[in-house]
Amino acid sequence: MIIQQISVFLENRAGRTAEVAKILAEANIDIQAYNIAESNDFGVFRLIVSDTEGAVIALKKAGLAVVLTTVLSASCPNTPGSLTKILDVLAAKNISVDYMYSYIHGDANQAIIRTKDTEACQAALIAAGIA
Repeated sequence: MIIQQISVFLENRAGRTAEVAKILAEANIDIQAYNIAESNDFGVFRLIVSDTEGAVIALKKAGLAVVLTTVLSASCPNTPGSLTKILDVLAAKNISVDYMYSYIHGDANQAIIRTKDTEACQAALIAAGIA
């Protein structure tokens, strides 16, 4: 399923990710998945949330730099080898992964995948019986 991911750009300073979490909690928005990528001066806090539009509004109101990114959420069993199946399908279709992360939802693993062509990624996984 193609979804929207929120990326919040933060300077590397203690407590900044806590501020984001607090803003979303106060707006009654659930963080369903997250990933933090960092460099020396700043970080990117990537989020999948229960209310994307509400989160963007709350975060921008707080003066934070926010970007929406189209990603794919692929569901697979939470069993050994599931990630291999996804990656093998993408490799066979010559689809490069820019980045990915996952979260467990019930008995399923939700793989969040960013590629240059999200629609081709989704089509390849659907054709393989994944997603």
